[in-house]
Amino acid sequence: MNAMEVKKKPLKNYLGIWGWVWAGRYNVERYLYTLQRVTGLGIILYGILHLTINGFRISGEGLWEDTMSLFENPVFAVGEYLVIAAFIIHALNGLRLILQQLGYTLGAPKPPIYPYSHALQRRRPIVLAMGALGAILLLLVLIDFVV
Repeated sequence: MNAMEVKKKPLKNYLGIWGWVWAGRYNVERYLYTLQRVTGLGIILYGILHLTINGFRISGEGLWEDTMSLFENPVFAVGEYLVIAAFIIHALNGLRLILQQLGYTLGAPKPPIYPYSHALQRRRPIVLAMGALGAILLLLVLIDFVV
């Protein structure tokens, strides 16, 4: 039997739906990767909605006033907060990725021995710092919305 004839059994997914949230050995950076994409898509969706709503201004003042009166609902205030939160998270995570790509969070080169703990030890403080700064900014924005 040669190498081409050997068939491997597929691994079963024993995690089910829970695997979407907790997929085993994923670290924080993996979840931040997903969060970066989700917030980016949310910001794009908001941009499209914003341009569409502002396009109603061309149709006249009456339609514009009717459209804007819909957004006085408190549900839309929560939506505005979520857009600001997505922007803050996306911006801080993007800054973290820029610092990482420039090499500021990697440190001196070391031999690549799995599980690459040296690189993780260097990246983790910047993740915690960005998380703390994001939490402070989100709290300040929430206080501004409530008051």
